[in-house]
Amino acid sequence: MSKKKELAKNTIIIFLGKVCTQLISFLLLPLYTSYLLTEEYGLVDLVTTYVTLIVPIITMELEMSVFRYLVDCRKDKNETKKVFSNDFIILLSSLTIFVVLYLIVTCFWKFDYRFLILLDIVICTFSGNFLQIARGVGRTLDYAISCIITGVSTILLNILLIVVFRLGAFGMITSIAVANGLGALYLFIRLKMWQYIDFRKKDKKLIKEMYQYSIPLVPNGISWWIVNVSDRTIITAIIGTAANGIYAVSNKFPTILSSLLGIFNLSWSESAALHIDSPDRDEFFSDISNTVTKLFTCLGVGMIACMPFVFPFLVNKSYNDAYYYIPILVLGAVFNVVVCLYNAVYIAKKMTKQVALTSIIGAVINIVVNIGLIHFIGLYAAAISTAVAYFVMMVYRHFDLKKYMNITYEKGLLIKTILIFTFAIVIYYQRNLYLDILSLVVVVIYSFLMNKDFLLASWNTVMRKFFKRKAH
Repeated sequence: MSKKKELAKNTIIIFLGKVCTQLISFLLLPLYTSYLLTEEYGLVDLVTTYVTLIVPIITMELEMSVFRYLVDCRKDKNETKKVFSNDFIILLSSLTIFVVLYLIVTCFWKFDYRFLILLDIVICTFSGNFLQIARGVGRTLDYAISCIITGVSTILLNILLIVVFRLGAFGMITSIAVANGLGALYLFIRLKMWQYIDFRKKDKKLIKEMYQYSIPLVPNGISWWIVNVSDRTIITAIIGTAANGIYAVSNKFPTILSSLLGIFNLSWSESAALHIDSPDRDEFFSDISNTVTKLFTCLGVGMIACMPFVFPFLVNKSYNDAYYYIPILVLGAVFNVVVCLYNAVYIAKKMTKQVALTSIIGAVINIVVNIGLIHFIGLYAAAISTAVAYFVMMVYRHFDLKKYMNITYEKGLLIKTILIFTFAIVIYYQRNLYLDILSLVVVVIYSFLMNKDFLLASWNTVMRKFFKRKAH
């Protein structure tokens, strides 16, 4: 199988596993904004935010190390068993220490849902680890099924606990924890993980090597957290949880782009690791970077053009102010596309220190810009700081990677991108129906012209498979 076909196959499988459930979850946004107060929604968003920070610190990003090492030893059952076993030794030890410390701290610092949050953290730790194991051993389909189980369970439990039992924030946090637990349980049983766990295979040298790979990713993970979600903490502290609820709704829309990117990035990071030393490496990486950048740029500008038509139907009136921050956040999400493309290259070359450095730079910029502007322009500061941080990271990584490989882009791509975004954003803020229709038409035509080769190639591939199957 060619590199591109292999990448496309893995992406499609993961896409089917994650996008369907995330789309349904997105369409339930009217339910959440109708049954949860802005303060409740802001609280849930804040809890979720801190769980995403704490889990990588507990594990020292071990799950990424496990994925990378399992990719290298897929055909060696003994080595696979050794990586599995040492992963579980580290995971159980880290969780035990964390739980003890957490219980001691919460004896003196009591806050709402503290035991439920602890359960959520423990389950998410196992879930994240199991998902990376599935990817590492090449079980992409099982990865996708686990995501479907988690997504569908989250949606059903949210409806049951929020709408039927009216449990509010407590119900939503419980839904997340239980759903992640079901997804993790599926992987544990399906992959028969107990067969690979042998605590007698403890290998201090391997543990040291895995930590050497993963520990530099901890400041990277914290930096990503700061760039992505420190805004919530600053907003809550300075403006309040209600404002954070508004901002959380704004983020729901660009999160669609981030989710799609995350799906692609899972298969892309695997392909990058497998083909980083190929003779045609520069050509392959440049081709993928061009295709993905054009596609996501058009998805981003298309979202901005569609928003005036869909926003009123998806969001309750009490969250109307969220409309104004969406274009800036979408722009930041598009910058993040290129950042993540380069991130996979760093990971493939095992250059985790460089990943950490560039992420720390982005995190510092995000905090400084946010705090510096929030007293003057309110929630706009959070959106602008995120976009600026991603932009700086994108530029820095582009020139830094030129030391190691040559990724090139089509001529004129940057100018075209600037022009179409400027056009769409200017019209977006006019709030004029006729201009909105004009913007949507122009963006659709532009998107087709920019991606026609990719779209036609995808269409021809689908048609060939369809007629081939029909002939049989």
